[in-house]
Amino acid sequence: MPPRCHVIVNPTSGSFSKASLDLALAALRETGLDPLLLETASAEDPARFAARICAEEAAPLILVMGGDGTLNGVLNGLRPGVATLGVLPLGTANVLARELKIRSLEDALGRIARAVSRPISVGELECAGVRRRFLLMAGVGVDGQVVRGVRLAEKRLLGKGAYLLSALRVAGGWERGTLQVTGAGRSVVCHSVIVCNAARYGGDFLLAPEADLFSPGFQVLCIEGGPLNYLKLALKLGLKRPVPGRFVTSFAASEVTVAGDKPVQLDGDYFGVAPLTLRSLGGFVRVIC
Repeated sequence: MPPRCHVIVNPTSGSFSKASLDLALAALRETGLDPLLLETASAEDPARFAARICAEEAAPLILVMGGDGTLNGVLNGLRPGVATLGVLPLGTANVLARELKIRSLEDALGRIARAVSRPISVGELECAGVRRRFLLMAGVGVDGQVVRGVRLAEKRLLGKGAYLLSALRVAGGWERGTLQVTGAGRSVVCHSVIVCNAARYGGDFLLAPEADLFSPGFQVLCIEGGPLNYLKLALKLGLKRPVPGRFVTSFAASEVTVAGDKPVQLDGDYFGVAPLTLRSLGGFVRVIC
């Protein structure tokens, strides 16, 4: 009997089609796997599916066909050190796929056939007694405001353009409060903070080059000032120039606390409101790369 793999599919992801699903399932069968399809119908399904799989199997292979939000859901249902994850990118940004240099769905299927995997670290956030893991980054402040303000209809129509519209609305109602970010013996007062577990942000933008999925710890970016500084930051990212400068303080830390009351996003989805604590969990899951 061929070894089984579980394929968790989000049919609402940005580039999903029945043809892409059929292609993936056929390719998996050709490599000698027996894919079991699990199609999500709600935001809770990825975590629920992953938890059930980990309870039933000692070392499951879970393939996620969707975007970074679907991957985040699956991550939050896993037991530490049990599963191997594979990425079949279909979402709006697919930051994890870009971090792993996966160029296409076909490329991802080829990597799954080769079955080379490595353990990665993930982040864990604790806020008001609730814990949630993240793969890529946690943003508090403007980052969280923009994600919270994204409208579903705009996202379906415009894709990444919906985030630009939300950013314009945030700029029009600018708030001036501050956060206090503490970690690795540092304490920084800033307007926003992005705690990076991976180097890229929003796709191909290299925000935190010292962050590494395969090593424990975060790169913490504390941003000061008003809208003009965020515009400068966006331009630096677009021009592929180094981000840290006069208004961005960067440091490495394995645990970070954020005091304040600003919105939070995790892996591109709205989570809640600070204050919170974040910690790095080394070697949490293996990922096909």
